[in-house]
Amino acid sequence: MERQIKLIWDFRGPEALPIAKHHEIHLKDFIKAEKIKDRDITGFEEINELHSIAFWVVPESEIKTYRDVLKPNRATVYEK
Repeated sequence: MERQIKLIWDFRGPEALPIAKHHEIHLKDFIKAEKIKDRDITGFEEINELHSIAFWVVPESEIKTYRDVLKPNRATVYEK
Protein backbone atom coordinates (compact mmCIF):
# COMPACT_ATOMS: atom_id res chain seq x y z
CA MET A 1 0.00 0.00 0.00
CA GLU A 2 1.24 3.45 -0.92
CA ARG A 3 2.32 5.81 1.86
CA GLN A 4 -0.07 8.60 2.71
CA ILE A 5 1.33 12.11 3.08
CA LYS A 6 -0.19 14.87 5.20
CA LEU A 7 0.12 18.25 3.44
CA ILE A 8 0.18 20.95 6.12
CA TRP A 9 -0.59 24.66 6.14
CA ASP A 10 0.62 26.53 9.25
CA PHE A 11 -1.20 29.51 10.72
CA ARG A 12 0.18 31.58 13.58
CA GLY A 13 -1.14 34.30 15.82
CA PRO A 14 -4.22 34.83 17.97
CA GLU A 15 -6.55 34.04 15.03
CA ALA A 16 -4.68 30.91 13.94
CA LEU A 17 -7.44 28.43 14.85
CA PRO A 18 -10.33 30.18 13.05
CA ILE A 19 -8.10 30.67 10.01
CA ALA A 20 -7.12 26.98 9.99
CA LYS A 21 -10.80 25.98 10.25
CA HIS A 22 -11.63 28.27 7.34
CA HIS A 23 -8.73 26.94 5.27
CA GLU A 24 -10.10 23.41 5.67
CA ILE A 25 -13.32 24.62 4.02
CA HIS A 26 -11.26 25.78 1.03
CA LEU A 27 -9.51 22.41 0.87
CA LYS A 28 -12.88 20.62 0.82
CA ASP A 29 -14.12 23.02 -1.87
CA PHE A 30 -11.01 22.28 -3.96
CA ILE A 31 -11.55 18.52 -3.62
CA LYS A 32 -15.18 18.90 -4.70
CA ALA A 33 -14.47 21.31 -7.56
CA GLU A 34 -11.74 19.07 -8.96
CA LYS A 35 -13.94 15.98 -8.51
CA ILE A 36 -11.19 14.21 -6.57
CA LYS A 37 -12.36 10.81 -5.31
CA ASP A 38 -11.15 8.99 -2.18
CA ARG A 39 -9.04 11.93 -0.99
CA ASP A 40 -11.31 13.31 1.68
CA ILE A 41 -9.10 13.22 4.77
CA THR A 42 -8.84 16.87 5.76
CA GLY A 43 -8.83 18.61 9.09
CA PHE A 44 -7.39 21.20 11.38
CA GLU A 45 -5.53 21.01 14.69
CA GLU A 46 -4.66 23.52 17.35
CA ILE A 47 -0.98 23.04 18.22
CA ASN A 48 -1.11 25.77 20.87
CA GLU A 49 -3.06 28.98 21.31
CA LEU A 50 -0.88 30.79 18.75
CA HIS A 51 -0.29 28.00 16.21
CA SER A 52 -2.84 25.92 14.30
CA ILE A 53 -2.70 23.86 11.13
CA ALA A 54 -4.99 22.76 8.34
CA PHE A 55 -4.15 19.54 6.53
CA TRP A 56 -5.04 17.24 3.65
CA VAL A 57 -3.88 13.64 3.27
CA VAL A 58 -2.90 12.47 -0.23
CA PRO A 59 -1.05 9.46 -1.68
CA GLU A 60 2.70 9.97 -1.99
CA SER A 61 2.54 9.64 -5.78
CA GLU A 62 0.25 12.73 -5.97
CA ILE A 63 2.26 15.07 -3.75
CA LYS A 64 3.84 17.07 -6.55
CA THR A 65 0.54 17.69 -8.31
CA TYR A 66 -1.17 19.15 -5.25
CA ARG A 67 1.93 20.74 -3.74
CA ASP A 68 2.51 22.85 -6.83
CA VAL A 69 -1.10 24.03 -6.97
CA LEU A 70 -1.93 24.50 -3.27
CA LYS A 71 1.51 25.38 -1.87
CA PRO A 72 1.44 23.81 1.60
CA ASN A 73 4.07 24.93 4.10
CA ARG A 74 5.29 21.41 4.78
CA ALA A 75 4.39 17.73 4.71
CA THR A 76 4.83 14.62 6.82
CA VAL A 77 3.98 10.94 6.61
CA TYR A 78 0.39 10.40 7.76
CA GLU A 79 -0.21 7.86 10.49
CA LYS A 80 -3.70 7.20 11.81
